[in-house]
Amino acid sequence: MVLKMSRKIITLNNAVIGKEYLIVRVGCSGLIKKRILDLGLIPGSKVKVLREAPLGDPLEIMVSGFPLSIRRAEAACIFVEEVKSK
Repeated sequence: MVLKMSRKIITLNNAVIGKEYLIVRVGCSGLIKKRILDLGLIPGSKVKVLREAPLGDPLEIMVSGFPLSIRRAEAACIFVEEVKSK
């Protein structure tokens, strides 16, 4: 008997502030995807949502040890899963 663990994958724009996530895939295409990947938001990287602007856009995240602000529209095409704390 094989048990399958279900993974809850969400987009980064729906992530909870203060939690850490693992990037599963980048669903954008073209120049936006290139820009996101160039910023270090690559599959396998851990990101933490630090805060959001007063009106909700942009989001400030921590990736590879440095803070980064991205628009919610860009965050909507980054698929992540929550990293469980041990």
